[in-house]
Amino acid sequence: MTTINRSPQPTQKPRGFWEWLRHPLVAAFFIVLYLVIAVGALLSLDRADTLFPLYSLIVFPAFVMSPMVILASPLAMRLKITLIAIVLLIAMPVIGIYDSSYLELAIQISIFAGLALGLNVVVGFAGLLDLGYIAFFAVGAYLWAMFTSTAPTVFMENGWVLSPDAQGLGFMIFIVIGVIAAAAVGVLLGLPVLRLRGDYLAIVTLGFGELIRILARNGDDPINFTNGSQGLLNVGRPLVPPSAITFVGNLADGLGINVVGNIAPLTQQLLFYFIAIAMLGVILIIATRLQNSVIGRAWTAIREDEVAAIAMGVPLVKMKLIAFATGAAFAGAIGVLYGAKQTFVSPDSFSLLNSISILAMVIVGGLGSVRGVLLGAVVVTLLQLHVLKNFSQQLNTLRNIDYIVPILNFPIRNWPSELEPVKYEQFLFGLLLILMMLFRPKGLLPETRRKLEAEQRALNAGTPSSVVSAPAAGD
Repeated sequence: MTTINRSPQPTQKPRGFWEWLRHPLVAAFFIVLYLVIAVGALLSLDRADTLFPLYSLIVFPAFVMSPMVILASPLAMRLKITLIAIVLLIAMPVIGIYDSSYLELAIQISIFAGLALGLNVVVGFAGLLDLGYIAFFAVGAYLWAMFTSTAPTVFMENGWVLSPDAQGLGFMIFIVIGVIAAAAVGVLLGLPVLRLRGDYLAIVTLGFGELIRILARNGDDPINFTNGSQGLLNVGRPLVPPSAITFVGNLADGLGINVVGNIAPLTQQLLFYFIAIAMLGVILIIATRLQNSVIGRAWTAIREDEVAAIAMGVPLVKMKLIAFATGAAFAGAIGVLYGAKQTFVSPDSFSLLNSISILAMVIVGGLGSVRGVLLGAVVVTLLQLHVLKNFSQQLNTLRNIDYIVPILNFPIRNWPSELEPVKYEQFLFGLLLILMMLFRPKGLLPETRRKLEAEQRALNAGTPSSVVSAPAAGD
């Protein structure tokens, strides 16, 4: 007689919550809900509210992080790109019309993200520590400022300054010129330091950055090129077409948004925002393509071991020069945009501290990771320009109304001015880097290769050496 095995069959485990959340339809629903809540919350904020700085501090970072949330979702790439385009090209401009300060923050984030991606090419891809990266940024900014500023420079005296009517087309041309000029300066920097690495390379690039800043500070004698420490004021901006001003005004009226002040400055900001987003998109595409190209693999080989890279036939000089030139070109283009937006360029804007801040963005995000560096730039810029300032603004608001903290019975008016959060910006930068090195040494979103290497090292560290080095059976 045949015996039938009636042992219970293994039942399929119920899907966990996180696995269920990873379903594309469920993820799409929650992302759309997230965006609706974030945009609705921003549009409902009232600056007259006592707790406005606190609400803004929470809601705006949540909205700014939405593109990163979308990228991390399990949605199809086309749907991700569509949602990000809606956020950047529709939602953000509407929020900017409602409150132009958010538009200014978005422009600053785009500028620093572009700079961080450029530095990531040099430091993250090729492994060349550059502490003078801000110099290439200065090249682009001064290039545009010298030919458009009304300061008493040699350009103004000889009539070489672009007229306001020519600054629209001239701005686009100068972006290309800024790319070429900064790339050329990057090659000039790269040539003397080709044999240097590590600390020696960092010291030389640091000196180069300071050299550019000092040249700008002393460039007013004997011939006034840069107007010295006084800086270049009244830097030109590309003119906004009257039709664009009319369109923004009609759009604000249609949305029921009461625009405070002249509509022309708001339209100018929107123009800079779209230019910054376009430039950031181009930089992202180029950086991603380079990372996955033959050049990117050559940079990886140089970063890991220069001797081995040379032995494998990697042209060391050529690849290093391409890395310096590419990173510098990104900074030069962003510099032209920065000079036009700020309308004032001075040597103080290009100090070593700014280079360190951009390097901090790369380290916080993850060396070599395009998406990670983008996240690091957003986090550090928000911390610097939004979070700390809103904390200080909230304290001052509560101090003005003589607010007393419940339970503690502590009057805010007694809060010492020495402990203003905005004064501890550099302290928090240092603390952030220390915490990153302790808990996330590879960054918030590390590069896949670096992440795998770190996991392998951790695995080997926790495995007895006899097991790791033992030969496999049959060897």
